[in-house]
Amino acid sequence: MENWMIRAIEKKDNQAVAQLIRSVFDEMEIPKVGTAYEDAYLDLMFEEYNKPKSVYFVVEKQGKIVGCCGIAPLENGAPEICELQKMYFLPETRGLGIGATMMDKCLQQARNFGFEKCYIETMPFMNAAQKLYKKSGFEYLDAPIGNTGHSSCPVWMLKVL
Repeated sequence: MENWMIRAIEKKDNQAVAQLIRSVFDEMEIPKVGTAYEDAYLDLMFEEYNKPKSVYFVVEKQGKIVGCCGIAPLENGAPEICELQKMYFLPETRGLGIGATMMDKCLQQARNFGFEKCYIETMPFMNAAQKLYKKSGFEYLDAPIGNTGHSSCPVWMLKVL
């Protein structure tokens, strides 16, 4: 974790964050239709998370954004449920424990906002991510909740905060 800094997103980070997310989609060959890739606000993440009960963090190393993740109310879900959103890391940051640190920070913020449960959607082949989610206390669901618009994400998990 040397030289890494986790901080809230700033307006100047928008382009770097959008670029990072798109690069991970390309690298992992994640479908672009029915996923976060299509979200209209991908280029405006600061504005999107500058809303009540929402926060988005970036991991910065020597001035470069190398990871990101956020919390927001679950779209069309119960008010006590939040969603862990857009958790992506560049290859050089994976396997170093940064994801776990970032998730802890997000879940703590979710508790501070008063959420009782946290929901996530992911892809079946994203094994490292699922391992982290399970380790953090997320459990698999049989069906999605809320309506995120991410129809191509067939793995759903929930954690009681």
